[in-house]
Amino acid sequence: MKKRKCEKRSKALRVIALATVLALTAGAVGGCAGGKDKDAQGRTRVSVVWPQKEGPSLDKMEARKVTYEENNPDAVIERDSWQFDLKTFYAKAAGGQLPTVYDTNFTEIPQIIASEYSADLTDVLKKRGYEGKLSDKVLEVISRDGKIYALPYTAYVLGLGYNTEMFEAAGLMEPDGTPKQPKDWNEVAEFAQKIKAATGKPGFVFPTANNNGGWIFTSLAWSFGAEFVKQDADGNWQAAFNSPEAAEALQYIKDLKWKYDVLPSNILVDDKEYYKTFATGNAGMIITAGDYPRKVVQYDMQPEQSGIMAIPAGPKRHVTLMGGGVCCIAPNSTEDQIDAAVRWIEMTTNFNATDEYKDSVKKDIEIKLGENQLIGIKDMSIWSADTEAVEYRNGLIDKNANINTNHVKLYNEFVENMPCEVQAEVPVCAQELYGILDNCIQEVLNNENADCAQLLESAASEYQTNYLNNIDY
Repeated sequence: MKKRKCEKRSKALRVIALATVLALTAGAVGGCAGGKDKDAQGRTRVSVVWPQKEGPSLDKMEARKVTYEENNPDAVIERDSWQFDLKTFYAKAAGGQLPTVYDTNFTEIPQIIASEYSADLTDVLKKRGYEGKLSDKVLEVISRDGKIYALPYTAYVLGLGYNTEMFEAAGLMEPDGTPKQPKDWNEVAEFAQKIKAATGKPGFVFPTANNNGGWIFTSLAWSFGAEFVKQDADGNWQAAFNSPEAAEALQYIKDLKWKYDVLPSNILVDDKEYYKTFATGNAGMIITAGDYPRKVVQYDMQPEQSGIMAIPAGPKRHVTLMGGGVCCIAPNSTEDQIDAAVRWIEMTTNFNATDEYKDSVKKDIEIKLGENQLIGIKDMSIWSADTEAVEYRNGLIDKNANINTNHVKLYNEFVENMPCEVQAEVPVCAQELYGILDNCIQEVLNNENADCAQLLESAASEYQTNYLNNIDY
């Protein structure tokens, strides 16, 4: 979940935005994709978003630039101080002043593609052997009309994390260490009751604060058939969650507290409290992604206590949230710039198991082992299963696993086969939506008589009036 603000623009702000575009256009500099594409030596210029603070990230980028230019004498990397921010992105894009390479997340990609602010990479990727290498699920997000407009570097999907010891105590673990898989959210509630009966501890924890509750709730509500936004015939965004399906999903959260009594007593649960509660044995299950071991290790949760399985289905859909990061290339880049930029991106995301990639994976696992993190989870890959990079990474994970791998078997199979739908975050004003939904979740956990439908009716009206009516992109 990448946190950002939804820009609200009045007529006056639109005038300012237009002035910004004109100023950017007038002040174009050669280092940007829209300026001169070759330097004095005839090398192709590729401007890249660059870290501004001293530290490991900057050192890594400087070393990467040296290596790249040594191996690609036809190109030169130029540092760009701009960082991706929606408050400035659309003005820079409209003025043709984006850096050649910029990174964003899955949430933004549909709108960026629709606005034609990312170059078509299809031909270059085909020439460089990418055909058939990208995951079909990822391709759905980064493509339109059969054309590819971004190159991903990471992806994740949500699953159901669980405490292995609490599962064993509740009789929810098979003898070989494979957990019983709740097929739907009703069974999750049943499992949570069994955990509480066996251990005296809450069987489940759900976030409620700092936008975390709203973020997780959207994924849960999709499985009940809910939508949160849709566009009308004129392309305007409309709030859509004042619906029976969304109300049913919120009622489920309410029931976890008042009907099943399986949640912690604390109802203000931000990201930190969410993982702390789970890691310290004060909740049996948690909705999370495969990278959660890095969040629980700080609370001394041992690898053998941790497990993860597939996300359960809802009454209408079996769906999970997919997120991740992607690199885009400015739409006014030349063919040479696109080719050189893809080569730059490939240094950190490559379907081939290059020496650089192998070294990166080895170091990552060494760091995790040194921190006593769980090794064994094979999170979603951006590549198809038969690529060298996936086979190498998964083989190294198997070799270094520090748990009974059956604890994570169901999640690994889920990620490999992806038997359900995947969906990216809401494409507009996501963080504002999550904050509004946080309030709804807190209210149903505070008030046994709260009316779910009425809460969502008011929330949808607030979201529409304060945010969706004011966006201008």
